[in-house]
Amino acid sequence: MQSCDASLLLETANGIESEQESDRSFGMRNFKYVGTIKEALEKECPMTVSCADTVALSARDGIVMLGGPRIEMKTGRRDSRESYLTEVETALPNHNDSMSSVLSTFQSIGIDTEGTVALLGAHSVGRVHCVNLVHRLYPTVDPTLDPDYAEYLKGRCPTPDPDPKAVLYARNDLETPMILDNFYYKHLLEHKGLLLVDQELASDPLTSPFVEKMAADNGYFHDQFARAIFLLSENNPLTGDQGEIRKDCRYVNQLDS
Repeated sequence: MQSCDASLLLETANGIESEQESDRSFGMRNFKYVGTIKEALEKECPMTVSCADTVALSARDGIVMLGGPRIEMKTGRRDSRESYLTEVETALPNHNDSMSSVLSTFQSIGIDTEGTVALLGAHSVGRVHCVNLVHRLYPTVDPTLDPDYAEYLKGRCPTPDPDPKAVLYARNDLETPMILDNFYYKHLLEHKGLLLVDQELASDPLTSPFVEKMAADNGYFHDQFARAIFLLSENNPLTGDQGEIRKDCRYVNQLDS
């Protein structure tokens, strides 16, 4: 996987195919807010703060706003001048991937099993589109799902072929949907994981001990989450004279000929 280099923000233009076109990017939205932040930064400090740093620090501050830990991050990242659509398709974990595949992907960038279990705790907040859920509900309900929870999910996703453009979602956590906490792990132990990868965390012998420990101790979860997010933010960033600092996060800078 590439580093945090803002390649995701590039739109399809000038020979670049946007990573946003990938099925793996399904559901990602509100890129406009990064643009708003970058615009304000450009007014104060032109061509100084990269889009990559804007994304990383926005994630850091978003975690705090959701009740998560404060994570000190380094700055000085530079922006990619290219998109990695093909790599997104092959390298990013998918919600249907096996647990061994997910662990292997994160281990390849230096994040251990404990850290991977913590990172998936980000599923404590937000919501999942029915497109990514219905295979656990239709034609028959996944037997690892709590039956009452499955009925709730069927109410949210009443058809096996939901319209991807429709607003058909289920929240990750019904109790504290906008707080980054360990209720995610408590729910996994009750067979209330939304995605297949969530439920596998609780059943795989490599990951289940960490699920139980994080379900029992929110402070431990936050500590491990902070450690893993920092490692993720430090995954081989572009620095020095690599890449560039984009003026507009949607397009590479036009070089003078």
